[in-house]
Amino acid sequence: MEIIVPIKQVPDVALNIKVKDGDVVEEGLSYVISSWDETALEAALQITEDLGGEVTLLTIGPDKAVESLRKGLAMGAHKAIHVKYDDAKQTDSFAYAKILQKVLEGREYDLILAGKQAQDTDAGLTAPMLAEFLGLPQVTNIIRFSDVSEQNITLYRKGDHATEVLEMELPGVVTVNDSLNEPRLASMRGIMMAKKKPLEEIELDAIGVSADMSGAQGSMTETLQLDKPESRKEGKCFEGDEADTVKQAMELLVSEAKFLA
Repeated sequence: MEIIVPIKQVPDVALNIKVKDGDVVEEGLSYVISSWDETALEAALQITEDLGGEVTLLTIGPDKAVESLRKGLAMGAHKAIHVKYDDAKQTDSFAYAKILQKVLEGREYDLILAGKQAQDTDAGLTAPMLAEFLGLPQVTNIIRFSDVSEQNITLYRKGDHATEVLEMELPGVVTVNDSLNEPRLASMRGIMMAKKKPLEEIELDAIGVSADMSGAQGSMTETLQLDKPESRKEGKCFEGDEADTVKQAMELLVSEAKFLA
């Protein structure tokens, strides 16, 4: 089973991200693999551990994106592809998907397994667009999988009122919910082995990506500015027995309703 796992290097959202003049302040930022992509990588590793095969990581980004590829290799991926690209801020999901399409055309794989969205944009569009561009079937936001073979896979997707059970022929594209699994930590041995694993570097022009297919020119949308959300007001804690706390809460709600009116 040959599995491609596209990953995206994103700012660590656990840190205090600062916004100034409509853009993110780069100073003090640290970057990590998007958490949904780590979940996809863990799923891919579990499949290849059961069926054999290899997991190939694929990322588009600047030189520092290699750090995320090395982490994924340390977790257990077998090899990686780095598409060198410095115009990420001006690139939307459509342009990313087009670049991924160019990378994957002519390559052999059974499954493309990705996170359902990236934790910097939360768009959830790149993988579905990639499936469309490659002419592949797709299932998004899965919470479980079973009966994996080189011909098909059974997928479970949670809906509003029930869980869908779907069978998809391979090759295809699947995106995962972060509830699917708990990604493993890289071991010291894995970290050392990652340094020796194959990492292919690709320039955009080598895969036929022209200037009008990337950056702002290749994008269908434009980010005008970023605004930091307002801080939430501190919550109020009520003490006492159930009857007292309910009474206190209702009095507060009534007083706030009068204030808003």
